This record gives sequence, C-alpha cells and structure tokens, in this order.
Amino acid sequence: MKTEEFRAMTPDQLDEQVARLKKEQFNLRFQRATGQLENTSRVRAVRRDIARIKTVQTQRRSGAGNEKA
Repeated sequence: MKTEEFRAMTPDQLDEQVARLKKEQFNLRFQRATGQLENTSRVRAVRRDIARIKTVQTQRRSGAGNEKA
C-alpha cells in the first residue's frame, strides 16, 4: 500500500492493519522456514508496510504528519 492510503486511515484502522500484517509476516516466516514460500518478495513488502504504518503513527503523535511536501 502507499503511504497516502495509510494516512487516510483512522488510528484504530492502522492498529488493525499492523496486527494483520504482523500475522502475515509470522506466516511468511514459517513458510520460508519450511520451504513452502513461493513469493519471497512479499516478506520485504510486508516488512516495509509495517514500517510505513509505524512512521505515520509516530508522525501523528508528534504532529508532524499534517504538512504536505
């Protein structure tokens, strides 16, 4: 997902999305360990989406997320 999509979400939606992505990350790690993982790029994408959400949450807490670049 794009950062703009995360910025449009409410804090509760962001928390739910992080929880979903963490579950997916866990499952992907399990698949990799057992040799069943086919789409290895998904691991990286999930990790980056989690980081994007956490960045948006941090910006909102500090009040820095309101400006446009």
